Amino acid sequence: MTEILIPGPEGRIEARYRHGSIDNSNVALILHPDPSRGGTMNTKVVYQVFQCFVENGFSTLRFNFRGVGKSEGSFDGGEGELSDSAVILDWLQNHNPNSKSCWVAGFSFGSWIAMQLLMRRPELDYFISISPPANSRDFSFLAPCPSSGLFIHGDKDEIASYDTAKILSEKLKKQKKINIEFKTVKGADHFYVNHMDNLKIIINEYIAENKKVNS
Repeated sequence: MTEILIPGPEGRIEARYRHGSIDNSNVALILHPDPSRGGTMNTKVVYQVFQCFVENGFSTLRFNFRGVGKSEGSFDGGEGELSDSAVILDWLQNHNPNSKSCWVAGFSFGSWIAMQLLMRRPELDYFISISPPANSRDFSFLAPCPSSGLFIHGDKDEIASYDTAKILSEKLKKQKKINIEFKTVKGADHFYVNHMDNLKIIINEYIAENKKVNS
């Protein structure tokens, strides 16, 4: 895994990158939870999602939003973080010009940013949205959702409403030409304490079912 600093809209952006096992590996970008609540690219859920993609042969990158760790700038409440994500996606694609598919995954606040990025970047083929805060953030921009993807939520989540997230996924499932899945991690809180293995199993199974393999 390589530690890198990438030029961003507000200065350097700190990132961790692992290049894929083949020249045309799939690529994945991982977004972390709310910086104002202590979220970083090293949050356990984010790190484990990163590892899932790496183990599946992806060129995988996670990074700190502006104002976190060595990333310059200051927290912007969403708009700036979306700009950071777009720049990082550019970097990831430029370093993987022959990639077979492009994925984005986000946890909590990061899932909100990820879904906004999905709306703006048609080259994103799949998403994984973990514990989306649909009760506190506006997801109405998903009209329609442009890509297939997976929602994962713990049914004991005390921060992001499980019921609200499920309603969001059910709404998106009605769309044609995309496939939306919703997976429940029973007994899990927002941070999947004591349920991380179950979370990883769900993610790995979804990646294995949908990643493009070398032919």
